[in-house]
Amino acid sequence: MLRFLLHYGIHIIVPIAVGLLFFKDKKIWIILILLSGILIDFDHLFANPIFDPNRCSINFHPFHSYWAIVAYIFLFLYKNTRVIGLALLIHIFADSIDCFFLFSEAN
Repeated sequence: MLRFLLHYGIHIIVPIAVGLLFFKDKKIWIILILLSGILIDFDHLFANPIFDPNRCSINFHPFHSYWAIVAYIFLFLYKNTRVIGLALLIHIFADSIDCFFLFSEAN
């Protein structure tokens, strides 16, 4: 249950909190962009099965690969793409926490 709450809490609550705390001017737009980071889960459609609760997404799906994560870091480093990069990195962080729980349960 904790794994589920943390995973989806980071996907939903963290983007809202970041938007409210750090982007007061355009907080609604920023929150929507940050929440849209979930769209990289589109790559799950290429997996079989599409959803496997016991699979770590990191470096399994194309948009969750190490190469993609490096690209997200570069997006975050530039002012014009910072919010998009942040959205994607928050998503990767949430999935990393999920993987941590998955691997710690296996041991």
